[in-house]
Amino acid sequence: MAPPQGQMRPGRQLAVLGFIFVVLYLLVFFSGGASGSLKDRLEPRLGLDLIGGTRVTLEATNSVDGKPPTAENLEEARQIIESRVNAFGVAEAEVVTEGNRNIVISLPGENRDLTDVGSAAELRFRKVLKAADGSGTAAVPPPAATPIPSDSALPTPSGSASPKVTPSGSGAPKVSSSPSGGQGGMAPASPTPTPSASASASPSAAAPTPSASAEPVPASVEEQRKAVEQKVGAPAWQAASALQAPADLATDPSLADKLTPFGTLSPQEVAVLPAQMQFNVPTIGCAQLDKRPPASISDPKQQVVACEDGVSKYLLDQAKVLGTDVNDADAVLDQTNAWVVSLDFTSKGQGKWTDLTRESFQNTGQACDAIALGQDGKCRVAVVLDNEIVSSPEIQGVLTGNSQITGNFNQKDASTLAGQLRYGALPVTFEQQEAQNVTATLGASHLRAGLLAAGIGMLLVIIYAFFYYRLLGSVIFLSLILSALLVFGALVVLGRQIGFTLTLAGIAGMIVSLGVAADSFVIYFERLKDEIREGRSPRSAVPRAWIRARRTIISANAITLLSAVVLYVVSVGTVKGFAFALGLATVLDLVVVFLFRHPIMTMFARTRAFLSPRVSGLGRALPARTQQTQPRNPRAKEA
Repeated sequence: MAPPQGQMRPGRQLAVLGFIFVVLYLLVFFSGGASGSLKDRLEPRLGLDLIGGTRVTLEATNSVDGKPPTAENLEEARQIIESRVNAFGVAEAEVVTEGNRNIVISLPGENRDLTDVGSAAELRFRKVLKAADGSGTAAVPPPAATPIPSDSALPTPSGSASPKVTPSGSGAPKVSSSPSGGQGGMAPASPTPTPSASASASPSAAAPTPSASAEPVPASVEEQRKAVEQKVGAPAWQAASALQAPADLATDPSLADKLTPFGTLSPQEVAVLPAQMQFNVPTIGCAQLDKRPPASISDPKQQVVACEDGVSKYLLDQAKVLGTDVNDADAVLDQTNAWVVSLDFTSKGQGKWTDLTRESFQNTGQACDAIALGQDGKCRVAVVLDNEIVSSPEIQGVLTGNSQITGNFNQKDASTLAGQLRYGALPVTFEQQEAQNVTATLGASHLRAGLLAAGIGMLLVIIYAFFYYRLLGSVIFLSLILSALLVFGALVVLGRQIGFTLTLAGIAGMIVSLGVAADSFVIYFERLKDEIREGRSPRSAVPRAWIRARRTIISANAITLLSAVVLYVVSVGTVKGFAFALGLATVLDLVVVFLFRHPIMTMFARTRAFLSPRVSGLGRALPARTQQTQPRNPRAKEA
């Protein structure tokens, strides 16, 4: 027999709740990341205070002079690093400053790789002026009438296996026919005829070039240079200072003996040398240059030396386009289904990028040597990230559109690079001082104590609910069980999908949400009693009490949810996890309220036990209604 029109069908709500449970636990057991035994599949992602994790200490320096950073720069760096770490997911990461130099990063899970989060991510676009061998031992080859092989000591094409920059959109005036596609208006470097060492007399080589030594340097750096000069000896220093181009050691063996001491310098010592000396001395190789301290080539107003692929040494012009000129960076798939980093320039940055490509395409300004040109005879632009050259593509036209950093990226590499560029370059540079795995002995003992206290509290609540509400107490008990199962399943799924990590603070948030759930029970049941006292039958009182109590329940949960959202937005660290857990449990409690509590009460109202004051828990409400109905019946008959 169908229920009367307007009467709710509790079976539908319960069926919807059952469907939600089935879908949720299918995700728990079979979604991405679910593997191992049944116990492994049911294990949520636990936080640093519960299972231990990785702690990394980064020491900050402003430059090679070793001065500590300002408090403002250190705090800005902490915020940027925290944004990068949070890109791993809602993982309860802790990023705090320690002293006036250190930033300490703590992340759940042992042996976590946190190397990239502390990299400066200072992006620079610099024109390639000169190129030389970066092996540190070979001499510059003699001139050749034909292009030299690609495996020579000179710069070679980066090819599809190494990153390169390509334009995107309609701004690219030319598209190359490279097999990898997507090179656009830029082409990789290619072997070109090599001038001899005597080419230093050519206009481009002989032209005076600003050197790092001509720039004012901090006193501490100047002192370090003097120490390096004493280490290599006066003859070696004088010979290196006199070079105007990369020396040809094959034609001058005596010069090779003089410059040999430079090959014994450490990367820190090489970093304080003038740029021209780093480039011209052939015994200074990429093995030393690539390991220079952070910020060694960060000054955009100076010419610098950097290596590509560990074999090619380049003298680079001043940085005409900086990372701050990039408005946005995203990891996307290109037309060849390869991961790339798409760069969107700011309005001013787009103008700078266009000017740089025009200068490189027309070879104006500081002229590029023939050895540094690409296969089409155009200058190349090096994309420098921190101390490394990501790529050095040839400019094939004046580019007015956005660009892409492409290469042999996987999704993780592309996302990491995009995140570094998107969140901004760090105002200070860092060196990793310590990395260790920490245990959760203290947190585990606190967890046991907290769970014991929560269990005792829940037991007392259930005992009181059955004592005071009796049959209605079973509704409370079943609702709490269902809420717990929903929350647990959501924790497991969210831990795999967005990296949500359960900590002691999160457990506290869920325990607090149980108090909100208990309040909603009291509101509903007491409203039900009021309706019965007003003379309504238990069956008719249930839907009416629900309508009136529903508004209060929704309002109370909405306020709790709003508080959790605000707390999540303005807080950091473990407090953010508390807010997330509180909000999640509150939302799921509303699901249980609408899809279980009200339908099950409607079903109970149709039973005989519900009409018994001793069984139903309605207490004195039913006798009061009986007393009211006796004088009301005669009046009803008279009417």
